[in-house]
Amino acid sequence: MNVPGDGGKYAWRTEIRTRRLAVPREEREREAEALAEGVAALNAHKWVCAYMPVGAEPGSIAMLDALRAVGARVLLPITAAAGPLLWAEYTDRDSLQRARFGLLEPTGATLPAAAIGWAELVLVPAMAVDRRGVRLGRGAGYYDRTLTAAREDARLVAVVRDEELVERLPEEPHDQRMGWAMTPFGGLRRLGGTEAEESSSAG
Repeated sequence: MNVPGDGGKYAWRTEIRTRRLAVPREEREREAEALAEGVAALNAHKWVCAYMPVGAEPGSIAMLDALRAVGARVLLPITAAAGPLLWAEYTDRDSLQRARFGLLEPTGATLPAAAIGWAELVLVPAMAVDRRGVRLGRGAGYYDRTLTAAREDARLVAVVRDEELVERLPEEPHDQRMGWAMTPFGGLRRLGGTEAEESSSAG
């Protein structure tokens, strides 16, 4: 992916947002279906922190249902006015309501930010991620503030489109690195190591 301008985060976000909006609906649906199949193939986890896609973000409600179908309990973020994300459990599609920033959030009891520490698997929305594990988010910093409370052994997975796994992104000191990337057709890939250490399986 070629990024115009100075190659800073703003340029990356602008380019990726433009590319995502140009993806045909049929292709988005194929990608969402593939991601649902991909997360279902991951090793079973008791608790998973996931997300409800907004706009052109990769994924769908089917991804959440696939996690529940293999026995996981799924937490979705609740966006507070400031600070780290809060959480609530996703039980089914009827439990979602429209909230801040156009997000769909569970209507159940709100859990503290520290609830991310329950999760063995954390699926993190991203605009892009590089092979070192540097993640590009939307810029508000919610996940960078939240991931500091994740378990040390949690699998942190950035979910992106295939072309959004890139060689190198700009990084700032507060950025929280990912250990894995999940793409629709590339599967699960290990980040932060050599090419030989990457895996396209849930392993």
